[in-house]
Amino acid sequence: MSRKLLAIALPIVFVFSLLLGACGPAATPTPEPTSSPLTFTDGLGRTITLAAPAQRLVSVAPSNTEIVFAIGAGGQLVGRDDLSNYPSEASAVPSIGSTYPHINAEQVVALHPDLVLAASVTDKEDVVALEKLGLTVYAFGLPLTIEDIFTSIQTVGQLTGHTAEAEKVVADMETRLEALKAKVAQAPQPKVFYEIDDTDPNKPWTAGPKSFTHVLLTLAGGQNIGAIGTGDYFQMSLEEIVNQDPEVLIYSHASYSGRKPEEIEARAGWKNITAIKNGAVYSIDADMLDRPGPRIIDGLEALAKLIHPDLFE
Repeated sequence: MSRKLLAIALPIVFVFSLLLGACGPAATPTPEPTSSPLTFTDGLGRTITLAAPAQRLVSVAPSNTEIVFAIGAGGQLVGRDDLSNYPSEASAVPSIGSTYPHINAEQVVALHPDLVLAASVTDKEDVVALEKLGLTVYAFGLPLTIEDIFTSIQTVGQLTGHTAEAEKVVADMETRLEALKAKVAQAPQPKVFYEIDDTDPNKPWTAGPKSFTHVLLTLAGGQNIGAIGTGDYFQMSLEEIVNQDPEVLIYSHASYSGRKPEEIEARAGWKNITAIKNGAVYSIDADMLDRPGPRIIDGLEALAKLIHPDLFE
């Protein structure tokens, strides 16, 4: 995959396992309920101990930054990475710069955090480097299901002293998820091609059967043509895409490629693809789908509306 994609698209996690591979699903939080210190097991299987809920946080992944703000802990965030651009309030938080290829550990130390929130896209070497400098780091594992994201939100709530707020966020997300499942349950499942990157225009990247994107496409009521592949993400030839004849074509790279639907529709040999004949070629905000945080339901709903516009009229 192109260096440009790694630098721009993949730190927005789901595209998730393209960067580092699975670290395993988000760990179930195991805090000591009645005593101090608080003890947790993170996504790397490490024991994390806090004397009390963290009050000075540094987030080195956009997904964690979004969770922190969603549960009302934004005032405790003293640092964030450059890609943490949502919500708008995040821009007022001091940046530690880019995390690619490595985190500037000195910048993090200078902010005097009592907890650093890392993610599955965080290089394990960076986690070790931060710990060697005396910092406490909680690293989330790679979510494999929507429920793993719910667990991550609940964990951040416990780590920061916002347990009740986190539970409310999760409850609202669960309600919306169940409503969406019910809406698409009886609808036909059109064949969908989900294009992640077309830096190589002859073999664009798409989502395989073991990817989180595949999970989202299925939940949104689509039939992922990338399921013919193996693993998580892979490159599919234009010829194979034509052979699969998707009824809906969705691409998530518009924010950095600048690609427009008509440019995709004009690809050689694609004029007879059903999606193109029917004008069902759409772009989608990758951040909502690739960041395992509170906006994942927004992304899932947006995806379902593109796959089943008739259900949302």
